[in-house]
Amino acid sequence: MAKVSIYLNFQGNTEDAFNFYKSVFNTEFVGPVMYFKDMPAQEGMPPLPENEVNKVIHVCLPILGGTQIMGTDMLESMGHKLVVGNNTTINLEPDTREETDRLFKALSDGGSDIAPLQDMFWGSYWGCCLDRFGIRWMFSFTNK
Repeated sequence: MAKVSIYLNFQGNTEDAFNFYKSVFNTEFVGPVMYFKDMPAQEGMPPLPENEVNKVIHVCLPILGGTQIMGTDMLESMGHKLVVGNNTTINLEPDTREETDRLFKALSDGGSDIAPLQDMFWGSYWGCCLDRFGIRWMFSFTNK
């Protein structure tokens, strides 16, 4: 079943923020918290600085009414800088790869900051864009 979640970016304190949200909503993380040190080495990418390997690459927490918030740390070594406007993303998880392609094509038309859809190491078909109105969208399809 398709679902929508809210993706939050932090500048190094994702774990603290999500432990706080966990206590507020009295829920448990969906799956393990994943850290950048868990990511396989990427061809052509330099290793992460020691102070970034224990930062959060992904965390997911249910809040209210079936809504989940997800989060990650933005890394300075990758040129990421947190500003209001890039700290929140609407995450779409369509039911099919075809619907993922359709939504991505429509929302990225005239947009910018585009990470094309591609198969990722964690098993999802993933991409991201900033639409022409300045709203950030993330797409993630995983074969069930």
